[in-house]
Amino acid sequence: MTVGSLPRVVVVTGTDTEVGKTVVTAAVCATLRAAGLLVTAYKPTQTGVGPRDVGDMAEVSRLTGAPTHEGVRLLAPMAPRPAAALEGATLPTLDDHLTTIETLASGHDHVVVEGAGGLLVELTEAGATLADLVKRVGDCGVLVVSRSALGTLNHTMLTREALQRRGIRELGIVLGSWPTDPTVIETSNRDYLSALPEGLLGAVPTGAPRLDPAAFCAAATGWLPGLASRAAASQRRDTP
Repeated sequence: MTVGSLPRVVVVTGTDTEVGKTVVTAAVCATLRAAGLLVTAYKPTQTGVGPRDVGDMAEVSRLTGAPTHEGVRLLAPMAPRPAAALEGATLPTLDDHLTTIETLASGHDHVVVEGAGGLLVELTEAGATLADLVKRVGDCGVLVVSRSALGTLNHTMLTREALQRRGIRELGIVLGSWPTDPTVIETSNRDYLSALPEGLLGAVPTGAPRLDPAAFCAAATGWLPGLASRAAASQRRDTP
């Protein structure tokens, strides 16, 4: 990996649920594809969806054209372990997820992994979290999706502290839904996050998922300039 480039596996986590992880995952995929890189996305666990519902990975694929993959989907809109218990489902193990990610990485320049909820949400029956999965993946870093509104600084700093205590590489922060007319609080929050060591990679505007795919992909690199510059530094890998 070259200096300033991206790790092979980019994990997208959030400071909370409903902060815009899926649209940011799509914007990341679009930005990497615009740099000429082969990209796929994977969501280990999704809750609140039925077998025939449109899931998060289908939305990423619709917006970007990138191939996507799912681990398991569960009906109840809650954390994976209790959701699985409600329907008597068996969750994939950490090794299952790791095998999937490694297989996808062997055929792509980058794998973008979208977490469920926040960094410490449990993904397995054994209580392993997204942070535990990240620690097992070799060439990996975490992108944090934050809100723009009041309260985001505390949630963001708590997530950063959890990453730092585990020695996990931080790739930067993205605001998952940036309003057309931001308040003074939101602009102050954006300035604060921009000044952090890992910096603000960008902000995805509110309403971005309503764009048609071509417009979404054309705009994505402009929303994430910090990521686009790193994507340009990433070496194209020879894949089968």
